[in-house]
Amino acid sequence: MTETKPPTRQERKRCWFLRDEYFACLDKLNINDPTVVEKNPEKATQCLELKKGFEEGCMASWVEYFNKRRVLDLRQKQYLEFSAQQSGK
Repeated sequence: MTETKPPTRQERKRCWFLRDEYFACLDKLNINDPTVVEKNPEKATQCLELKKGFEEGCMASWVEYFNKRRVLDLRQKQYLEFSAQQSGK
């Protein structure tokens, strides 16, 4: 995807769909950080085509943002679960 003009509504929907498919594949493999796939592609061979589609269907800045956001969201969720356990709720 080119970054010269803002994505259309259809392009944004497609990007989100591709992201969700790729992240669902990572979830099945219990991979929280997408950079793991960059460093060790053999850990997620069944997700590589989805990763390629995600990277081709979204602007590079969006891919970077979504990857970072995934890690932050999962860490926050783990922290909140831990905090709830510690408080006895």
